[in-house]
Amino acid sequence: MRFRDFHPNIKLRIIFGFFSEIIGSMIFPFMAIYFAVHFGAKLTGILLIVNIVIGSLVGFYGGYLSDIMGRKKLMVIAEVLRAVSLIVMTLANSPWFESPILTFVMFVVGSICWGIEGPATDAMLIDVSKPAERKLMYAIMYWSANLSIALGGAVGAFLFEDFLFHLFIGMTIMSIIMVFVLVFFIEESYVPKQTSKELKSTSKLQVFTDIFKSYKTVATDKVFILFVIAGLFIQSLEFQLSNYIAVRLHEQMPAQDIFHWSINGLQMSGILRTENTVLVVLFAALITRLIQKYKDKNVYLISIVLFTIGYTSISYFDSIWILVIAMVIATLGELMRVPVSQSYMAALPPDDKRSSYMAVNAFTYQGSMILASLSVTLGAYLSKEVMSMLLLVTGLIGFLIINKIIPSLEQRVKNQEQAEEETKDTDYVLKEQLDV
Repeated sequence: MRFRDFHPNIKLRIIFGFFSEIIGSMIFPFMAIYFAVHFGAKLTGILLIVNIVIGSLVGFYGGYLSDIMGRKKLMVIAEVLRAVSLIVMTLANSPWFESPILTFVMFVVGSICWGIEGPATDAMLIDVSKPAERKLMYAIMYWSANLSIALGGAVGAFLFEDFLFHLFIGMTIMSIIMVFVLVFFIEESYVPKQTSKELKSTSKLQVFTDIFKSYKTVATDKVFILFVIAGLFIQSLEFQLSNYIAVRLHEQMPAQDIFHWSINGLQMSGILRTENTVLVVLFAALITRLIQKYKDKNVYLISIVLFTIGYTSISYFDSIWILVIAMVIATLGELMRVPVSQSYMAALPPDDKRSSYMAVNAFTYQGSMILASLSVTLGAYLSKEVMSMLLLVTGLIGFLIINKIIPSLEQRVKNQEQAEEETKDTDYVLKEQLDV
């Protein structure tokens, strides 16, 4: 399996997503600084939380809509709305006019767009991919995302303050190009059973009832819910690097000389993040190729162990060289885990509920951020020994949950592969009959 063998939707998503994420990484990671300058740090924290909550809630509705409307239509609507919001943000930060309030409102609109489009995009990728190619697909997307963040973040750090207007222009142009690509080149991957007339005739009360039923189905899928919970615990370890670990290193790590440079805790946290990104970019393809030789369940469980050991060590030790080695271990676990984890995730949802499942799965990210944020508060009261033990227990919980459900995950993958083979056989028979 090679990149050129992917479905056109996947190739377009990877290529144009890469360039869109580069420009986005020049802007959005620095928006907290922008808002803090204009609104103050306290209010900015509240505004950013509001933004996350709104985006998450819309994501649940977006997942429901994608399952009843199809993927492409929703993606086009969201991208058009995003382009409009970026045009307004550009004008609100132009040499002739500046409005931080309008910028924040459009920033929230951008989150709403992602809530609408995200589950549909994730579901479409599953729709058009085969189980055998998903590990490679997700590995390439993961590598691409990290490279775009590294490149965009590095450039944005120098351009954001003085060239924000020009960056917004670039992002707006990229969004308009994405609209063009979605409309003319992306193929619809899912046709819902309901017709447009049936949808229009549905009452508002019925809509809420349908949403409840849709997510009730998701909530009763025990394997999926446990998978999400395990992912939440495991992912929270990585987010500790920007939360508790960053604070601990800044407050407790003594400055150390290395190669005639004095490195303090704050600088060390930045070095560890850079190390992680560089390792992902350099070795993602190699690790993905190597793990193909082994069973997914073994790779997944070993990756969680490495991930947990790496971040637990980083939370405890102060030696620069131990921290660097621990990050190598954690990143190795990350590179092994991500493609396998996402491949398992793709096998869990039924065809008619994929977007709803993806919307709930998105909570893995939000929930792990909340856990990591809470650890900052706990770290103010507990010793680093206790905190490191808590991180170890967090990873252990994730490991035990995955170990419990992994037979069911393997069975879901097997069932999906069998269903795909049966579909191929049916299509072949129909073709033979038509030819006759």
